[in-house]
Amino acid sequence: MPADLPRLFRKINPAPKAGIVHLGLGAFFRAFGALYIQEAMARSGGDWGIIGVSLKSPRMHDQLAPQDFVYTAQELGPDGETLRQVESVVDVLVAPENPEAVLAAMADPAIRVVSLTVTEKGYCHDPATGRLNLEHPDIRADLVNPVPVSAPGYLVRALARRKAAGLPPFTVLTCDNLPENGRLVRGIVLEFAQAIDPDLAVWIESEGRFPATMVDRIVPATKPEDVDALAAKTGVMDAAPVLHEPFRQWVIEDDFVVAFGADARPDLGAVGVELVANVTPYEHMKLRMLNGTHSSLAYLGYLAGHETIAETVADPVFERFVKALWRAEIIPSFQAPPGVDLTNYADALFARYANPGIRHRTWQIAMDGSQKLPQRILGTLSDNLAAGRSSPGLTTAVAAWMIYVSGTDLGGRPIDVRDPLAERLHALSEAAKDTAGGVEALLGVTEIFEPGLAGALRPGLISACGSLRENGVQATLEGLE
Repeated sequence: MPADLPRLFRKINPAPKAGIVHLGLGAFFRAFGALYIQEAMARSGGDWGIIGVSLKSPRMHDQLAPQDFVYTAQELGPDGETLRQVESVVDVLVAPENPEAVLAAMADPAIRVVSLTVTEKGYCHDPATGRLNLEHPDIRADLVNPVPVSAPGYLVRALARRKAAGLPPFTVLTCDNLPENGRLVRGIVLEFAQAIDPDLAVWIESEGRFPATMVDRIVPATKPEDVDALAAKTGVMDAAPVLHEPFRQWVIEDDFVVAFGADARPDLGAVGVELVANVTPYEHMKLRMLNGTHSSLAYLGYLAGHETIAETVADPVFERFVKALWRAEIIPSFQAPPGVDLTNYADALFARYANPGIRHRTWQIAMDGSQKLPQRILGTLSDNLAAGRSSPGLTTAVAAWMIYVSGTDLGGRPIDVRDPLAERLHALSEAAKDTAGGVEALLGVTEIFEPGLAGALRPGLISACGSLRENGVQATLEGLE
């Protein structure tokens, strides 16, 4: 790509003043929340510019700053694509380089919402219990150092500054795929605050707000060839475009900090966000039906040699498998949200998975499985066991995860496993003498598997792992039919 192409930086509209700080400004939020917020400002006004925060790397700042934090959102549909310029991000701060700037931004009276997409592992909690992991190295450091490194640390230290200044707290709006995510993050924040200042914890509990949310849009990782292709098409170099599917859904409990009144949030309802009293049925629907099958397809699809989700569901064996998962194992496990037909929702999900314009890699979705399994799959398995329903498909998906985290695929090739527990999971798998021993060892990881559930799953997992290793993925899935 020619180096002399102009960088994308021309703003179409005047930059809004900041009203939101977002921790973890990755591709998902830039292809989702930032678009909704831009539309809400265009529709109803208000100063809701977004200050993004990179908690680990300067990459996002370095890509966006030369183009005035403007970037392109490229919608990839089955029949073509559309391009859109996004201007709602007004700055990006790099926390490791200037933590004081991050805390100052979060403590600014103009900031009324702090949103997060830090992934499941960013909350430094125990996925099996939902409690703050007080032994996590970042949490141990943040409890004694007022200059934080973790997302919970930044939330609590910034809230402490606001309390000391006599300001209302900001609303904490998590956009990560966690069950009852608002209540979970509230609990994590209160545990942290209690450990450093009980009076602060009382104030947060009384005045703070942590609405639960459900977010849904497929956003594949942007690859260098995507950047080059967009530059060739437009004649403008955008170093940080995002790619996304046409579908989107955002459901939020309408519970924001009372002290800000009508200015507590953007007018999200005007642009299609569903503002509800209780988001839990929507969370279950999305976590179990989309995220649960996404992870199942990722592990099994990867082991079967499929690179993307679209390629995986194009395989008739996998098409039958995922449709059976929805029909027999997932839909019976929870109550549908009001007015939602879950069979129609499943049909729409399959069409989204099959969209050839979205190259969502199985390897990408397979990342951080130790953090994702409890809410995406194990909750469904637990509920089915309690109701006396069998779950052979989901059990096989967990077995595929166990093989995946061993670090070697079914053909003996190495797997690049990206997971906070990768080394430990690999060591446990390596030390096992046989399939049963490997299953037993991984079920003993209590951060993932609750002991009672582990015991109930053990026989089925040993059988499924044995079948995958002896017969391969397709034959194993065909045997479930």
